[in-house]
Amino acid sequence: MSSVTEGDCPAGCPQDNRARSGTARLPGEVWVLVVANAVIALGYGVVSPVLPQYARHFGVSISAATFVITAFALLRLCSAPPSGLLVQKLGERRVYITGLLIVALSTGACAFATTYEQLLIFRSLGGLGSAMFSVSSLGLMIRISPPDARGRVAGLYASGFLVGSVGGPVLGSLSAGLGLAAPFLIYGVALLVAAAVVFFSLRRSALAAPAARDELVVTVWVALRHRAYRSALFSNFATGWSVMGLRTALMPLFVTEVLARGPAMAGVALSTFAVGNVSAVVPSGRLSDRVGRRALLISGLLVAGVATVWVGFASSLALFLVGTFVAGVASGMFTSPQQAAVADVIGNRASGGTAVATFQMMADLGAIAGSMAVGEMAQHLSFAWAYSASGAILLSAALMWVFAPETRDAVRYRPVPVQPSDPDPTE
Repeated sequence: MSSVTEGDCPAGCPQDNRARSGTARLPGEVWVLVVANAVIALGYGVVSPVLPQYARHFGVSISAATFVITAFALLRLCSAPPSGLLVQKLGERRVYITGLLIVALSTGACAFATTYEQLLIFRSLGGLGSAMFSVSSLGLMIRISPPDARGRVAGLYASGFLVGSVGGPVLGSLSAGLGLAAPFLIYGVALLVAAAVVFFSLRRSALAAPAARDELVVTVWVALRHRAYRSALFSNFATGWSVMGLRTALMPLFVTEVLARGPAMAGVALSTFAVGNVSAVVPSGRLSDRVGRRALLISGLLVAGVATVWVGFASSLALFLVGTFVAGVASGMFTSPQQAAVADVIGNRASGGTAVATFQMMADLGAIAGSMAVGEMAQHLSFAWAYSASGAILLSAALMWVFAPETRDAVRYRPVPVQPSDPDPTE
């Protein structure tokens, strides 16, 4: 295998400039993965609300119950680098299906756990499988996305997860009467079905075929030579911090402790953010195929940063919900172009397992660090400080993209070895 660097694009380069009508038919493989990702997120949403309560029924403390969630996230984070290496050796499709099967079996096993220790082990194994299918799923999406529709595919990819995440808790509440173990069985069966659908739908697909031995390799060290990729890493860290960490850790507490509203209104606030996010993620992806990634990334991150600070100083429920909705829309604005920019750097004809894994890790790292940091700031300083710090991180990510190049049609590869001493062509 050869590494890649920027240079003149040979004939047949996957980044050829094509007409962007936005109506071109997407490969069937895209829709298979979008539906599978929606099912995965739907099942996760069914399990997540009952998991702490399920852990508590073993007689453990609240901190021990929440550690089950932390253990999943930590193992997912640590498993991302080896998952990237597996993708480069075995191909995205095999790692994706294997990861799904690991999560399916480990989640189903949680329903039969007889001790807290068993539950912790089974759930931690789920983090390993989650890293495998998350990294390989994103890599597979990059591989099968038409170069002139990467933003559009990124929007569909993100919307699949978002729709599942919104609908999952609703299904979880409906299954509550079946017992605490029922959601784990439902999720396990759903993942087995998703794995079977992906296996039979993609087993003869040329687009999803494993990498050839002579295929180009975009390692994380090669990708880091591109300023756009470095900017994407930081903006994905900011996404994890603010969209996942801050929102899940602090938003419900802000509603109940600062605005003096009940838990039901906290759910409304979370749904308000999600609605704003879903409404923007697909249109922004399509638009990025027309006007480029950079403008949407900068504007989305700027608006998200300002709105996040605004939410922290909200003195009424109305102002809080408006700010939350605007933050959700702005997050949707930059999510699709961000993924599309990474796809531009890696390209369709290159294997980028470790580069994709590192990009994925930054969101997980941001979510873990963000949830811990904002909790400490809210406790020892104020909620306003926590929201302001999170907004500052988003604004810093926007500043990085100001100095980054546009990636749509700009990244070109030629199959030659990269020397560590070579100058960065994007500087």
